[in-house]
Amino acid sequence: MNAARPSFRRISGRAGLLLLPVLGPLLFAGDADPTTNPAVNWVLPIFTDADGFRSLTLRGSTVKPGEGGGIAVTDLNITVFSGDASARVETVLLSHAATFFPKESRATGTDGVRAIRDELEVTGQDWTYEHAGKKVSIRKNVRVVYQAPLKLPL
Repeated sequence: MNAARPSFRRISGRAGLLLLPVLGPLLFAGDADPTTNPAVNWVLPIFTDADGFRSLTLRGSTVKPGEGGGIAVTDLNITVFSGDASARVETVLLSHAATFFPKESRATGTDGVRAIRDELEVTGQDWTYEHAGKKVSIRKNVRVVYQAPLKLPL
């Protein structure tokens, strides 16, 4: 039995551009069940509101709807950019399994996470990333490797 595909309506504004890569594979899949047929090799770029510079890019090997308005992502790769014309990479977050909440620009997971910066690498479990403040919180088994000389008064 073939269900009618939803008609395509023009989505205007940045919200439409952000939601189309997330919802597009799920809306236009015909009879496909999004819980059993996830989108593959998913990429979601996010840009600054004021200038349109790259702020964040999320990637995943598979993605499907999650609980509470979230998106369940396998092999999550979050690349955080400076948000200006330099497009400098500030942080990379890697996790095997996570949930991304687009409305809050927040990612979370109970499995391991690896946060990488030029001078620092942090690993751990039970984590949250909040893009508004570019804040990573890791609650279990935290390991920090600082790769620059410490200048401590002795």
